[in-house]
Amino acid sequence: MGVYPELYVLRHGETVWNAEGRMQGTLDSPLTERGCAQARRQGEILASLGLGGATHRFFVSPQGRARQTAGIVLGPLGVVPTLDARLREIGLGAYEGLTHADIERRFPGAYDQQDAFLWYDTVPGGEGFAAVAERVAGFLSDLDGPAVVIAHGMLSKFLRGAVLGLDLAATGALPGGQGVVYHLKGGAHRRLD
Repeated sequence: MGVYPELYVLRHGETVWNAEGRMQGTLDSPLTERGCAQARRQGEILASLGLGGATHRFFVSPQGRARQTAGIVLGPLGVVPTLDARLREIGLGAYEGLTHADIERRFPGAYDQQDAFLWYDTVPGGEGFAAVAERVAGFLSDLDGPAVVIAHGMLSKFLRGAVLGLDLAATGALPGGQGVVYHLKGGAHRRLD
């Protein structure tokens, strides 16, 4: 496990496609009302901690759902985040835009005998875990102080797993969730909600 600055990691709020059970990956859909409420809650959490541009750097994935969440979360704090393409969600190739039922119909057996987490590494035409881990490692190596990151579900797991020095299985077992903030400092990991 490397030594990393203090991090606050947020996933974007619920999107229309999240609510429909549709795979997003590199594609996008807007936040739902629930997703906007989740982002407001994340903003309240950060505000209660006194975080701002003087104490932390702020980074966001360039994807629309993360940028929309960042606007809601950071607007009241008066912070403009830095876009970083390394924080985009894992590419899901042939499955992007499809529901689980669509995938099962078009790719029979896609879910057979696979761990729900490891499944993301076997998507036809997908980005794969090695590429995501490389992006995350590059981002972390460039951090020079405490930071707030607004990104995506799988990206969040890989980011937190790298900071905590976890293997792939333990990374996959990390909790997810929208509307929460994960705080990482000194090898400790806690959920704020």
